[in-house]
Amino acid sequence: MRQKIVAGNWKMNTTLQEAQSLTAELIGMVADEVQGDVKIIICPPFPYLYGMKSQLGKAARIEVGAQNCSEHASGAYTGEVAAGMLKSLGIPYVIIGHSERRQYFLETGKQLAQKVDGALANGLKPIFCCGEPLEVREAGDHEILVKRQIEEGLFHLNTEAMKKIVVAYEPVWAIGTGKTATTSQAQEMHSVIRKHLADKFGAETAELVPILYGGSVKPDNAQELFSCADVDGGLVGGASLKSRDFVEIIKSA
Repeated sequence: MRQKIVAGNWKMNTTLQEAQSLTAELIGMVADEVQGDVKIIICPPFPYLYGMKSQLGKAARIEVGAQNCSEHASGAYTGEVAAGMLKSLGIPYVIIGHSERRQYFLETGKQLAQKVDGALANGLKPIFCCGEPLEVREAGDHEILVKRQIEEGLFHLNTEAMKKIVVAYEPVWAIGTGKTATTSQAQEMHSVIRKHLADKFGAETAELVPILYGGSVKPDNAQELFSCADVDGGLVGGASLKSRDFVEIIKSA
């Protein structure tokens, strides 16, 4: 069976003190309430990564991920963070290609492929994001766009490398809007993605790749979404900043 994963993307939120408090709450609540082997990841802003890693320690069931990394290994790229730097911190996961990075920072498919390669070369597991904006969905071109994003970012990999990828499907029209894809919409797109991976890498590999849903995941819709055959958990935004909501979503997985 594929690993169930719930990842919290904190985006550009929280002060250090708020991040420490939220992490402390999550450690206690997860220890007391969460059963099973669901993998839990929190992705705080860059300045807090080392502190969160230290605060969680080795005993906590929660792992830490970064929200992005540079396509460059090192050099004169002021403000950027390299995958090797994340490796040196012991960070195991990194989000790559989030819709906000594509939209606001104009990240291209070529850049994202380079980021995936850099992450893998440093032993990090990429959480590779794909998804369509509202106008593409309304035009009926959402499958075409998502397939192209997958091809540009991942199809240069070999089979063994692909097994180290986590894919996150995020309908952009449902991020932070309160709208959520219906279970049938979510399952349909997750199935499209898995079949596309199978066509390239083979059915066996495609069956091993976790595909997360990201788009206004909340405690009251998580269980229904996670019950879909090809939905293997969630990439959670706003709800991951509320300890009770995030833990209820984790329990749904």
